[in-house]
Amino acid sequence: MPQELTSKLAEELWSDITTDDSFPSARPLLAHYTSVATLEQMIKNDEIWFSNPLYMNDLEELRFGMNEGAAAFRTSKDLWNACADNERHAKLIYYFDYLFNEFDSKHAFDTYVMCLAEHKSDDNDGVLSMWRGYGANASGVAIVFDTSKVQATGEFPLIVDKVHYASPDERRQWINDKVKRIAQFVASNELDDADLHAVAHYWIERLKLFALFTKHSGFEEEREWRIVYMSERDTNNKLKGMLGYAITGRGVEPKLKLKVKPLDGAVDADLSLETLVDRIILGPSISTRLAATAMGRILEMNGKPGLIAKIAASSIPFRP
Repeated sequence: MPQELTSKLAEELWSDITTDDSFPSARPLLAHYTSVATLEQMIKNDEIWFSNPLYMNDLEELRFGMNEGAAAFRTSKDLWNACADNERHAKLIYYFDYLFNEFDSKHAFDTYVMCLAEHKSDDNDGVLSMWRGYGANASGVAIVFDTSKVQATGEFPLIVDKVHYASPDERRQWINDKVKRIAQFVASNELDDADLHAVAHYWIERLKLFALFTKHSGFEEEREWRIVYMSERDTNNKLKGMLGYAITGRGVEPKLKLKVKPLDGAVDADLSLETLVDRIILGPSISTRLAATAMGRILEMNGKPGLIAKIAASSIPFRP
């Protein structure tokens, strides 16, 4: 596809994305609510574990956007009319189905997400609903990361962005509007078979980001950001050696075990957990001096004494 048409199609599909409030332009503090056991594994191994979205709490993760976007594309009357004849339309759908199935069979398994909540710099308490939902019912920790400490380069294989919230109907409307824009693009340009393949490819790529960075409006108070790894984007294999697994209460799950360290050609400077972690907040039900002292011992014995001064205790008067 000529560059002029490529740019035009990209504008149609990505025009609603702004970079000013996304990483690396935005550098927020981000809190990860989890258990003390998870924190111990993190500091022991200098690893942050990412989960496959198909195992996450929100049952609509990834599936909703991908499935709804595929159905709208396949059944769009606007797109059928834009193709002008059945054979051309059949080719476009064939290309889309091939790419969709390729993602489903080869790449969805090694798509990983880390979920965090935007955190205020003066907040040593955390959010009660987050403690209840993700912080071991208030007996865990909130690990607050400072994204300004990450100096990423052009080969940075992760996508860091905030989640956008909408109702199911609003998300379907977004999908339908984008498909109509694609139909207008197809109708107004002379496209050969390779161009039709490119149209299908661009829609798949936009749909993946939409599915991974949108969520039901009922979760809006979480102010979530996500760090996303997609294996098909890691063309230089920067992180593929960190793919692994974990045995959990749900059986064996695929994981990305991200080593927190400088990464040649992707992350510069002296990156470590000690520099990346802004503070560790003890949950409301363990926010005692004794617990803080015990947490200090965990950090000391696992070679992270520099984090001891970063321990804080939530003052929310909640006990489960």
